[in-house]
Amino acid sequence: MKPSPIQTALLPEYAPLRGGSVNTKLNLVDILSAVEETAYIWDIRTDQIEWESNAGNVFGISDLRSIATGSGFQQLIASEHVNRRAQAIGSQHTVTAKAIPYRVQYRFMPHGRRRDTTLWLEDHGSWWADAEGKAVRARGVIRIINDRYKDEERLLFHSEHDELTGQLNRICLSEALDAAMSHAAKNGQAAAFLIAAVNNMAVINEAFGFDVGDEIITEVGHSLKAKLRAGDTIGRYSSNKFGLVLADCNPGTVRIAAERFMKAIRETPIRTSACQLSATISIGGVLVPSQATTVQQAASSALQALACAKLKRHDCFHAFEPSPARESARRRNITIADDVISALDDNRMQLALQPIVSTKTRQPMLYECLLRMARPDGTIVSAGEFIEVAEQLGLSRLIDRRTLELSIAFAKLHPGVHLSFNVSSLTCSDHEWMVNLHRLTGGQRQLTERLTIEITETTAIDDIDQSITFVDTLKELGCRVAIDDFGAGYTSFKNLKHLAVDMVKIDGAFVKNLTADKADAIFINTMVQLARSFGMETVAEWVGDELTAQMLADSGVDYLQGFHFGKPLLATETASPFNLVKIA
Repeated sequence: MKPSPIQTALLPEYAPLRGGSVNTKLNLVDILSAVEETAYIWDIRTDQIEWESNAGNVFGISDLRSIATGSGFQQLIASEHVNRRAQAIGSQHTVTAKAIPYRVQYRFMPHGRRRDTTLWLEDHGSWWADAEGKAVRARGVIRIINDRYKDEERLLFHSEHDELTGQLNRICLSEALDAAMSHAAKNGQAAAFLIAAVNNMAVINEAFGFDVGDEIITEVGHSLKAKLRAGDTIGRYSSNKFGLVLADCNPGTVRIAAERFMKAIRETPIRTSACQLSATISIGGVLVPSQATTVQQAASSALQALACAKLKRHDCFHAFEPSPARESARRRNITIADDVISALDDNRMQLALQPIVSTKTRQPMLYECLLRMARPDGTIVSAGEFIEVAEQLGLSRLIDRRTLELSIAFAKLHPGVHLSFNVSSLTCSDHEWMVNLHRLTGGQRQLTERLTIEITETTAIDDIDQSITFVDTLKELGCRVAIDDFGAGYTSFKNLKHLAVDMVKIDGAFVKNLTADKADAIFINTMVQLARSFGMETVAEWVGDELTAQMLADSGVDYLQGFHFGKPLLATETASPFNLVKIA
């Protein structure tokens, strides 16, 4: 019997050689079928696949037309593995005349991704490239490895699945989302990515313990998976969040699916080791690829939508809505973050000083250190343009460390000057910052005693115990401590007493309208008297005119700060007395 083109191509691999000749009497189809294998030749240029005659029996497919093309075969590979074969065959341009071998395993769904039938396949062979390095032809053998895979699956499970919930881990979830987006874009279809968060986890953990919280998360994952359609995917995105990849969805069906998920969780009692509990979820969703073209964009958009959903009620779905203003702000934030990092790396952060004067003498008693960013072209950017964004993006520790370095360097150059500078909430728990303070000052009290460290009122009350520790450590080193923006957060004087700070800086919002608002005058008078009873000095910020300064003096405020007594001035290392250069 004359062998087929596929048999001719594969006989050297499977048939025994005798004196250099091939025994063509071997029935290769029977051999392949006996070991649940089939073979193919794939013309990648035309996308046509020629299968061995036993392919239908091996795969359980009655009509081979569904896999007569590479794209058709690819659509039957499970979404989380669809990229494996594409990456194995011709994923990179390779200029060579030699055959390039490949071997890959993946989950195959012969009757479609929405059916339950699954085969585990091992696909191995060789591919060839043209003169430009593009794949043009492949031939290979596909073997069913279901039995072997059961053993391998136990070994590989933890590398692909979340240990707690048993759902796909974040890496595999991202791969499944990427595959679904590629498939949707190629076929002109819509898909969706949802992020579902279990509500009130902090309350559950506090009331019942983290073990029970983990049980809640696990059961929510199981309930969500039970409500998925065949072909959809679930994975654990983060601590209390699950990602859901939904194929073939439009805005209406996405909302229906989200309602189905929320109802299932809301109405399903969860038996835990403590007692029977219930849970709710909030969901944010985005359509792909119409509203997001990358995995990162899809995740970011779904998280934005989830944040909106959490603002509404206990279990709510919110669909992502593109916002030009939000996108513009996002791009601006990215630019600011890049500028800050670049300025820190290039030592372009500069110190600016603003005097704090004595109410009695009107002479500077100390200077507040403010950071300025110099652009590569020399223009100066005030802190107000980048500090808030930098804090939101977690860059405040780096900024505070640089401010510390510049301030102490300036204090060393000018032994007579007393300086103050603000630190963020993150720095209050930053052990490395405290180590740097001790290292830069050498523990010399004649230096540390000229430093006043300012922490904002809201920072102080967010974690009062941490703030007390931070203040006590600074005072042990010899530094003075001030509460900045006092009055903005309505700190009780009980907390103020526990902190034992040296100075209270009255929030400028109570100062700027002092001459016109009697309520502000009453507040300032009361606070000055109470601060004095605790042995604390007071500073009034935002003093803009002489009348305001005089009223503050009459109320007993110790120090004044504001444009009336001087705007922030850049500090250099050579001029006298403090190298102050006025900012244009």
